[in-house]
Amino acid sequence: MAGSKQNVGREGRKLSRSFGLLAVLGAILVAAGLVGLGYTEFATLTTMLLFGWLLLIGGVIGLAHAIQSRGSGFFWLAVVVAALNLAAGVVIIRRPEGSAEALTMFAALLFLTGGVFRLVGSVVVRGPQFGWTLVQGAFGVLLGILVLANWPSNSRYVIGCFFSLALLFDGLGLIAIGVGGRRIVTLVSDAVAPGEGGRGTPPMSPTPPQAVAKRSDEGQNPPEG
Repeated sequence: MAGSKQNVGREGRKLSRSFGLLAVLGAILVAAGLVGLGYTEFATLTTMLLFGWLLLIGGVIGLAHAIQSRGSGFFWLAVVVAALNLAAGVVIIRRPEGSAEALTMFAALLFLTGGVFRLVGSVVVRGPQFGWTLVQGAFGVLLGILVLANWPSNSRYVIGCFFSLALLFDGLGLIAIGVGGRRIVTLVSDAVAPGEGGRGTPPMSPTPPQAVAKRSDEGQNPPEG
């Protein structure tokens, strides 16, 4: 019993430490998101360069994988996909401003078409989430129109703003998971392995020997009717 309680406490401390690291990572993401919202142009440039390098590295890895599996039937398809990733990565790294303009246009069109489809779908289907879907569609259409109305001058900060907001909300989610996880682990550890201060389930007191002897005498001598 003592060994199992020690194991529970050890695993609880490991889980609590892991949730704490998750909360710290969330705080770092929140700080990065706030900095990005303060310097949106720098965030846009950083996002585009990061995106370009990711495409470039992915293209190199895809090309190496295609060469290793050149005997398969998907060899040329893998080569074409890797070559496209390489070309896109080189273009984005060399011209991040123009790539940001193109990506901003693509995002605006994506918001616009997605909002229109949500509006039409909500009106036609009229399901249980009709109002929420309608609001989402209207917000997507409005956001797409606003981005297109100021394009391409807004391409310097739109991508950085979206990326910073994503970092901010992801960080807040990680903080909530980390703090909530540590709280749950602490409650479970206190319930399973009682610590100092009388926490946990108190042990049952043993039955006195006098009470045991009295019960045995009563069982051997039943009362006369």
